[in-house]
This record gives sequence, structure tokens and C-alpha cells, in this order.
Amino acid sequence: MNMQNLDGFHPAAGAVLEINVINHPGVMSHVVSLFSRRSYNVEGILCLRVGEGRQSRIWLQVGEDARLPQMIRQIEKLEDVITVHRHQAGHAVFTQLQEFFQPD
Repeated sequence: MNMQNLDGFHPAAGAVLEINVINHPGVMSHVVSLFSRRSYNVEGILCLRVGEGRQSRIWLQVGEDARLPQMIRQIEKLEDVITVHRHQAGHAVFTQLQEFFQPD
């Protein structure tokens, strides 16, 4: 099945961002609001504590376009961001979860 929406995003033509942050209330909102303010759609979000909970790891599944490198640079500048790693769209963190998001 060819899954493509009106703005031309194709799930296989995206990226997965792995963002390690200092864990506190509001940190995920700060990261995701960068995308929202620029009308950049986030296709998937996963956020969990790491270790004892002082840090969290945010995984974002996003579309690939010319703005993505600039978005990554802006995320890296956020005070609570420790590291940002970019992965290909087919990264296991989202592909293994797809079975839980199938229509009934």
C-alpha cells in the first residue's frame, strides 16, 4: 500500500531523531514546540526515562525535507538537550511498535 498524505510525506522518506535530555516537566514540550512553531509535522513521538530518571530519551519520527538539518541545530541549542542523533526512517524503535498501531 502506498501511504502518502496530501503534503507529500511518505513514511519511508523520513528520519528518526534520538534526543537525550535532562528529565524534568516540560522538556518534551520545549523540543516538540520547535517543530510546531515551524509547521513541521512530527509523525511519531516516544519518550522514556533513562536509568534512574535524571535523563530521558525522546524519539521523534519526522518527515525529510530541506529544513531538517536546521531543525536539528536548533534542538541542539536547547538548554536541556544533551545529545541529538539522526537515524534513517526505518529505525527499529518505531518499526517494532507499528504492530500496536494497526486498525482493529
